[in-house]
Amino acid sequence: MAKTTNIITAPAPETEIGPVRNYTEEQQSMITALRDYADGLLLPTSDPYHEWELRWLNKWDTIPRYMRAAKWNFEDAKKRIQGTLEWRREFKPDLISPDEVKIEAETGKIILNGFDNQGRPIIYMRPGRENTETSPRQLRHLVWWLERAKDMMPPGQDSLVIVVDYKSTTLRTNPSISIARKVLHILQQHYVETLGRALVVNLPMILNFFYKGISPFLDPVTRDKMRFNPDLFELIPREQLDADFGGAYEWEFEPNSYWEQIVAHCGIAPDGTRVEDSAQDLGLENSVEDKLAGLQTSDAGDSTLGPEPSQRAIEEDDTIQREGEATTVIAAAA
Repeated sequence: MAKTTNIITAPAPETEIGPVRNYTEEQQSMITALRDYADGLLLPTSDPYHEWELRWLNKWDTIPRYMRAAKWNFEDAKKRIQGTLEWRREFKPDLISPDEVKIEAETGKIILNGFDNQGRPIIYMRPGRENTETSPRQLRHLVWWLERAKDMMPPGQDSLVIVVDYKSTTLRTNPSISIARKVLHILQQHYVETLGRALVVNLPMILNFFYKGISPFLDPVTRDKMRFNPDLFELIPREQLDADFGGAYEWEFEPNSYWEQIVAHCGIAPDGTRVEDSAQDLGLENSVEDKLAGLQTSDAGDSTLGPEPSQRAIEEDDTIQREGEATTVIAAAA
């Protein structure tokens, strides 16, 4: 079968999106109350980043995720969402420009492509393809992909799947414990309840110490989401699974084509803003080619959708909380 360079941008037609989130009346009231609280924390409308904060809060899954992460403890949820708003003002994850992180993507060490049985976007991570030295840009590259995975989520889906392939990974290419801890801090504090499953394949014995070094920072909920050398066919449709893992999706990584398709489908302008008001507004019915054409004709210099990205703080506090969402597998490929 001939290979293709075209990416998969939607789940298989027969997919039932899940898990379905059902909330009691009391929980709905708490969700509403947390949104009211968060609205009071927003930057003034005169601030260029105000619309991006509002865009994030308006996403249907944002407030419920923080309530679930706090196990419905309202005071804890308030602290969590305030902390994330403050972090987003510094890091500006929704305004990372493609050119800033493109060099990190040249070897395909992180690939977003395909969906699992529940319609969750799949991020493949291959630490063995590491191509840059440790730097803050590696963290921004990882966050860029988390944001793109959220752009790719179909309606009703609020989580993603990570497949980490340790084939050809060495101690040199595997990230340090220090970098991994910084990644964990971002994930557990600012992308709560986003990990659906973490699937680790081809893990060499020599890297077991890495997981032992990180495991104290994992809560039981996260551990339950991790699977080592699982049967991927039970979790991902064959036509959506990369042939490298035994699937029927004969896909070939071509750096420039892949990057252009992702940027176009997610509607990311050259300055990191959006070609249209919202990536979701682009609609899955439009082809990647149509979106790419729209992106190529946009004038980034005249963009009125948001501010040009300023210098963002990228160093995170090394203090790692034990609560909330964390995953070593994402840290392992940062």
